[in-house]
Amino acid sequence: ELYFKNLSKQKKQVMEKNGNNRKLRVCVATCNRADYSKLAPIMFGIKTEPEFFELDVVVLGSHLIDDYGNTYRMIEQDDFDINTRLHTIVRGEDEAAMVESVGLALVKLPDVLNRLKPDIMIVHGDRFDALALATSAALMNIRILHIEGGEVSGTIDDSIRHAITKLAHYHVCCTRSAEQHLISMCEDHDRILLAGCPSYDKLLSAKNKDYMSIIRMWLGDDVKSKDYIVALQHPVTTDIKHSIKMFELTLDALISFNKRTLILFPNIDAGSKEMVRVMRKKGIEHHPNFRAVKHVPFDQFIQLVAHAGCMIGNSSCGVREVGAFGTPVINLGTRQIGRETGENVLHVRDADTKDKILQALQLQFGKQYPCSKIYGDGNAVPRILKFLKSIDLQEPLQKKFCFPPVKDNISQDIDHILETLSALAVDLGGTNLRVAIVSMKGEIVKKYTQFNPKTYEERINLILQMCVEAATEAVKLNCRILGVGISTGGRVNPREGIVLHSTKLIQEWNSVDLRTPLSDTLHLPVWVDNDGNCAALAERKFGQGKGLENFVTLITGTGIGGGIIHQHELIHGSSFCAAELGHLVVSLDGPDCSCGSHGCIEAYASGMALQREAKKLHDEDLLLVEGMSVPKDETVGALHLIQAAKLGNVKAQSILRTAGTALGLGVVNILHTMNPSLVILSGVLASHYIHIVKDVIRQQALPSVQDVDVVASDLVDPALLGAASMVLDYTTRRIY
Repeated sequence: ELYFKNLSKQKKQVMEKNGNNRKLRVCVATCNRADYSKLAPIMFGIKTEPEFFELDVVVLGSHLIDDYGNTYRMIEQDDFDINTRLHTIVRGEDEAAMVESVGLALVKLPDVLNRLKPDIMIVHGDRFDALALATSAALMNIRILHIEGGEVSGTIDDSIRHAITKLAHYHVCCTRSAEQHLISMCEDHDRILLAGCPSYDKLLSAKNKDYMSIIRMWLGDDVKSKDYIVALQHPVTTDIKHSIKMFELTLDALISFNKRTLILFPNIDAGSKEMVRVMRKKGIEHHPNFRAVKHVPFDQFIQLVAHAGCMIGNSSCGVREVGAFGTPVINLGTRQIGRETGENVLHVRDADTKDKILQALQLQFGKQYPCSKIYGDGNAVPRILKFLKSIDLQEPLQKKFCFPPVKDNISQDIDHILETLSALAVDLGGTNLRVAIVSMKGEIVKKYTQFNPKTYEERINLILQMCVEAATEAVKLNCRILGVGISTGGRVNPREGIVLHSTKLIQEWNSVDLRTPLSDTLHLPVWVDNDGNCAALAERKFGQGKGLENFVTLITGTGIGGGIIHQHELIHGSSFCAAELGHLVVSLDGPDCSCGSHGCIEAYASGMALQREAKKLHDEDLLLVEGMSVPKDETVGALHLIQAAKLGNVKAQSILRTAGTALGLGVVNILHTMNPSLVILSGVLASHYIHIVKDVIRQQALPSVQDVDVVASDLVDPALLGAASMVLDYTTRRIY
């Protein structure tokens, strides 16, 4: 009250500044049926005071589309003159169409605003059309009054709403929390009005009307008060696929619940076309229990929700306006997850089954809750009109932000400010032991390499020595080491940091606790995992698996290993033996494998297997071809076999083709088992196998997985990068 007394004192001064005969020219732009229900009370209020205001009405968006009810007609029925109609919607109901609609509105609005020359534009809410309005007005130096800023819902609407807030010069909010959010967003407190929701001015006086005739008109003569449901569900633009599935489950639950239901078509957001398709697929428009409509006039809609047994969906109307009547509401999904709600709202945030929604209907239907006035007390419009009258058009147009005071910076050393967050990565291979300093971006700052000793004592001492040396060097390189990640062959318990069983390539390496000695020596956290898993982690953070939910990595080196990422997380298995992909059996009578079995992928396609075949050919003088030689002191290996194949050695080519086919059959088995979206071949042999593997997939895989892409990794040191990623992901709050 004190606030408005001060306003009335200021009003005379403002009128003198603006000129006693100068009316405030207000442009109200409405985009859809929902925002008109909030703007109409303000428009009626402005119309009742012609001595102070001149009203221009601009209509755009879904108001002008037949599929959405041509709702501009209700504006005409309310006896408002529409100054301008703008067709701004690009049909398509997908993300691109929304963007194109904003662009089309931005193209058309300048001419309208130049012609109308409003003093102030009133913009409501958080729709993409409203963003175009606010952007146009702000760039054309027109003051903006934003209705319902500062609220939180839970989808892209939040981002749009807050973007409009930053463009707006004045703010009308509905709740105390919204007011505090606006202040937290550095908006000027003197330009924020806590008025309540304008629609509540109509809602709180609406229940005395003849509602039964309205119920019968929309739902049939045999329907009673409190014995029907109102359903209104919109797509969630940030997760369209899930929201369509949720809508399908909602319809299934409503069909099973077997109550008369008034269901409104969704709004024009991306995904609405698919939702309408779901309705028609289930025959909702012809189902005896359903009345499907594109639009209900707001006055009648108020009566319908006020006397419903329940409202269900994800519309803001359910969590805001319906609380005024105490009607039970079931709020589905995350679209309104941040809204303030009364006790009449039951949230089903994870609406992933029909039974869950059905149970919510059984809990809520027919209840009566106390009326809630969280969003208004019925006096918003008088407050808003007073607020409009207080606007001084002589004030500078440039808005000011009220930033909180910033504490003076405490003096810091420049080296500390510029130091690079890094990890120590250790790779224990069959031949070499490598330690590297790896930055947050995956850059190897410095790398140390030694031969891997044959005994446990020598090996553990060398690891400690190299890590201490690297940690000391990191200080000189201005790298801050966050922890140590270790990649090693064999079966690893990553929870305890213990190597359970090693490969035959690394001797005396069973039941080895790596975490304790390193942590005690370096005073840093330590993570340990299998080298195949580390390769997959490297791809997830730095490589071609970045951003993918499901993919598989296969390492083709001395042995064959792998890692599986499922739903963004690494799969270890119940006994830490998942992704031993090298030991998938592809032939019942194949060559012996180092694991004790035979016919494994590793027995065909590993570096050891190729070396075995190369030695056989060399012993039989069938390896070397013209232009090729092997020095006497050099051991024949896989690279010699590859070289011979490239130079035309038919037998070497046959061996490589067999190895690639074995690997390809393994990949086919992986596709049929895991159905990943990508397979990444890593290691030195990957480029030699990839084309053969793709051929095998085309010949052997089911048609449904033949389109899965197989690519060669572009990471140079996947084991080191994967070891580093364990440290960097965890210490930057990513769960591993």
